[in-house]
Amino acid sequence: MSSASTSSASTSSASTSSAPPSGAPDLSDGLKLTSYFGERHRAGGAFAADALLDVYGRSHIAASILLRGTEGFGLRQHLRTDRSLTLSEDLPLVAVAVDTRPRIEALLEPTLRLNTSGLVTLERAVLLDGAVAPGDLPPGLGHSESAKLTVYLGRQERADRVPAFVAVCDLLYRRGIDGATALLGVDGTSRGTRQRARFFSRNAEVPMMVIAVGPGERIRQVIAELGALLRDPLLTLERVQVCKRDGHLLAWPEELPGLDEHGLARWQKLTVFTSEAAQAEGQPLHRAITWQLRAAGLSGVTTVRGIWGFHGDHRPHGDRLLSAARHVPAVTIAIEIPPAIARNTRIGKYSRSRVSIGSSCCRRLARCTRAVDDFGSRTHTLT
Repeated sequence: MSSASTSSASTSSASTSSAPPSGAPDLSDGLKLTSYFGERHRAGGAFAADALLDVYGRSHIAASILLRGTEGFGLRQHLRTDRSLTLSEDLPLVAVAVDTRPRIEALLEPTLRLNTSGLVTLERAVLLDGAVAPGDLPPGLGHSESAKLTVYLGRQERADRVPAFVAVCDLLYRRGIDGATALLGVDGTSRGTRQRARFFSRNAEVPMMVIAVGPGERIRQVIAELGALLRDPLLTLERVQVCKRDGHLLAWPEELPGLDEHGLARWQKLTVFTSEAAQAEGQPLHRAITWQLRAAGLSGVTTVRGIWGFHGDHRPHGDRLLSAARHVPAVTIAIEIPPAIARNTRIGKYSRSRVSIGSSCCRRLARCTRAVDDFGSRTHTLT
């Protein structure tokens, strides 16, 4: 999903909740807008990344984050990786924006206008703003077989006298969540305020995110503890299907027709959670998977490297001091039509490795010409 990908959009059903009473948590049917493009992509004389985050800043988006990818390819199959000086030009970028439905819908036109040669997806996510108890959640939310929880933080935010992302991962690990990955942003917005990383600055409020996947009921229960742990929590919750855990196949992604009820093509998102320490044929597993998906003809893949996290029974960790090998987590994302996702869920000869994969329904749009409405979204995750 580098700059060679075709502009697309994934749509899902969402609605805006009424304002909560004073002191009550804010639960909104939000939307998550994600853009994939190359770091050299330009729009209107400026880099697309800067222009996109300028739009998010002017719109005072609740949470947005710009992530630098480490490798990937787009529709033209041009591989970019930070392992090679020649191939490191135009590495992939991922920009994520989360807010209520009206605010995100207002971003669709400017986002597609700025990201003319990348990929854009739109997914439904419940936005949790403030401390939330399990009883505050809508009936059925978090009771699905599995769920995906995203926690939005600042780089220097602290909790229990340690960095907040460390405290969050430790709590999720103790509560039996399947896995979590902390991703460091370089730009974004935090509660409507632009926060950009700069040289010679602490960059305390520059956004980062922790993505966790686990049993729905455990995710539902840990949300209340996160509310007590963090000063001003901002979370999103999404339904997922765990398909694979610790190399063991649990279920195939749900079979979906090629077209939705409106006659538009469905797309799915495949997410693979691995580690830099996991090797396949002398190279990091995520790189081997990227190359295999490229050989399979997928239209685009992006990998983002985390800074901290855990998977299964391995305690939360990052890179080790004085160690030449990397031990941080990695997240690989692909967007494709459902049959292609189903074919590649096995990840071929690496199917026994410790990986986690997920997918969500998408619509491919040539232009943003209609409102987002009545299009459900599902995510399938292998851990």
